[in-house]
Amino acid sequence: MSDCIFCHIVSGNIPSNKVYEDDDILAFHDLHPAAPTHVLIIPKKHIASLSEFPVEEEALAGKLLLRIQQIAKELGLQEEGYRVVNNMGELGGQTVHHIHFHLLGGRSLMWPPG
Repeated sequence: MSDCIFCHIVSGNIPSNKVYEDDDILAFHDLHPAAPTHVLIIPKKHIASLSEFPVEEEALAGKLLLRIQQIAKELGLQEEGYRVVNNMGELGGQTVHHIHFHLLGGRSLMWPPG
């Protein structure tokens, strides 16, 4: 999508501080971190939101979750804990309409979040 900031990051038109990359997934540090560790994990394929995730991309959905687990471990978050967030839709706080997961850690995270 020509107006999607995450698609521009995937294509390399916008630089990012990458944490992980493979053929299907990209993970990079958030520009405005809400925690000491704040990484965004996205599929390279443009999918607008969780509610629009195609059934035929089931393998990609599973791969995303396993990569989040791997990245959390590599960043040293596994022992003390971390949070994974997916905002979906306007009331859910989604501002970029390309599915993404926030990996947050490195401090105590309160509940409810807000």
